[in-house]
Amino acid sequence: MTYNFIIPAIDIIDGKCVRLTQGDYAQKTIYNESPLEVAKQFEAAGLQRLHLVDLDGAKAGAVKNWKVLEAIASNTSLVIDFGGGIKTQKDVDIVFQSGAALATVGSIAVKDKPTFTSWLQEYGAGKFLLGADVKDEMIAIGGWLETTKINIYDFIESYIQLGVQQIFCTDVSKDGKLEGPSLELYKNIIAKFPTLHLIASGGVANIDDVYQLQEAGCTGVIIGKAIYENRISLEELRQIASLKKE
Repeated sequence: MTYNFIIPAIDIIDGKCVRLTQGDYAQKTIYNESPLEVAKQFEAAGLQRLHLVDLDGAKAGAVKNWKVLEAIASNTSLVIDFGGGIKTQKDVDIVFQSGAALATVGSIAVKDKPTFTSWLQEYGAGKFLLGADVKDEMIAIGGWLETTKINIYDFIESYIQLGVQQIFCTDVSKDGKLEGPSLELYKNIIAKFPTLHLIASGGVANIDDVYQLQEAGCTGVIIGKAIYENRISLEELRQIASLKKE
């Protein structure tokens, strides 16, 4: 298993660890009152990355839960990517100042390419994790409420040209449903962009899915609900983490 392949996810609403189904705020499950406690469990299992999502920020269009980020960054050694509501340079600065290694962006890269391009130039493309939410191979934005006419392959191509190297791709139809990931979509993207660091997101239901994604050529996998619903145990993740270090 490649270095940092497993990326557990923590989604935050009102400072609590939650999960949504298909991005629907009405389908919310609270898993833990303390995201820091959850992050420490991941770290104890030997994991080194964390995908932290500010759902309040995503809804409000401005970063809200930066104090949760600050607490996790200060009390663990996890390499954190943080997203949700990053719309201005002030948001970007808050995210980096609060301890994130990477700022995760999605909608702004679709809606306001000049602004995102200016950030890539100022901070460096390596400081951003670009999120591509996809519905029938078209980019979806606004918490997946809106499907654009932008093809996923054109979207990736345009940002690879600007130096972006890491993209995580979520098939909206799969997310939070524990029905398995979109292997064919990921294989198609990797075939077209072999140098891209593609991180799979959405649909992972068990440890076999994780191995299939690795075999498909993904460089990482974001796992959320499967962990919280005990479909994948921390012990299984610990074993994978120990394999990496041997």
